Amino acid sequence: MIFRFYTNTISQASKTFATGVLVVGLLLIGFGVVILALPEVFALLAALVFFLAGIGCAATAIKIFCFQRRLDRTSSDDSAWDGNLSIGSEDYYEP
Repeated sequence: MIFRFYTNTISQASKTFATGVLVVGLLLIGFGVVILALPEVFALLAALVFFLAGIGCAATAIKIFCFQRRLDRTSSDDSAWDGNLSIGSEDYYEP
């Protein structure tokens, strides 16, 4: 009689996990070989990614500066403040 401490489900899950790890490992080996064979292409792709990320960061910073300038202009404008605001906390807390 064979006594097993694990079920068929655990065995199937470990086989599936091992298959996934094998596929990922083979893909990484393949990418490594391609990078060794064509380093100029991947250097160009990396440079392109950094260039596009830099453009995105610069555009976001410019948008933030423009929005902040618009907020500063609105807050310093006297017509935006009505002046009729009063907070009457005494009315609610009379002893």
